[in-house]
Amino acid sequence: MRTTHTLSPPLEDGDIASLERATLDAVAPPAVQEIEGWLLPFDVSTIGRAKSAVPVRHQGIDIRQIPTIEALYSDRGLQAAFRLADVAGLAPVHAELARRGYQASQPTLVQVGSVQQMRVICSDQSASVSSQPDASWSSVYLAEGFDPIDGAHRVHALSRSPHVVYACVVENGHAVAAGTAAMSQNWCSVHGMRTLPAQRGRGLAARVLAGLADRATESKLNRVFLQVEENNTSALALYRRAGFTTAWRYHYWRRN
Repeated sequence: MRTTHTLSPPLEDGDIASLERATLDAVAPPAVQEIEGWLLPFDVSTIGRAKSAVPVRHQGIDIRQIPTIEALYSDRGLQAAFRLADVAGLAPVHAELARRGYQASQPTLVQVGSVQQMRVICSDQSASVSSQPDASWSSVYLAEGFDPIDGAHRVHALSRSPHVVYACVVENGHAVAAGTAAMSQNWCSVHGMRTLPAQRGRGLAARVLAGLADRATESKLNRVFLQVEENNTSALALYRRAGFTTAWRYHYWRRN
């Protein structure tokens, strides 16, 4: 399916696989199993990426694997869910899931860019970045205006990965914006971008991106990706200015 967003050139199968592995490196589910063509993360959090099966390529996926995947999730007491790109090569998988009673929801864009372009968006002081999560960073996710349960799950998930660094903007002793990036699989992947509701529109997210870009440069990484819900227009405008383009859109496929 095409979107109205600027599209990047198609990624090769190897790049798709490394991007999906990097995604799971960032959210660090307690367990991940790999079967032919699929990564299966297992988690009980609110983070969809940490608990939905995802193919490692966008073509040549055997739909006969679907019952096996369902059984593997069931064995762990979990309901199977799938995260599938809206591409022609996965149309047979979409059709089989629909036949089995799954429905597509939560359209999300995978966007790619360069660390250098992400850095130039900000001429102000960049966010401070730490290799360890701290109370200031986590306070943004737990602040008023955000879902407290989801915030706690995100703090926990993003704090357990050995690949993640933590960016935070502090003003007058209070954290006002935060984000993370994972440095793995030859990607910098941006996750958990948050700005306090009362502080939006001041360029704080750009400062977070700049801090993460500086750390990626130190790690000698150039490729960067992020995932953003399609209806998040303010975030999309920011990422467009930072040079990101859409590689593909995906939906979560779940049974009601």
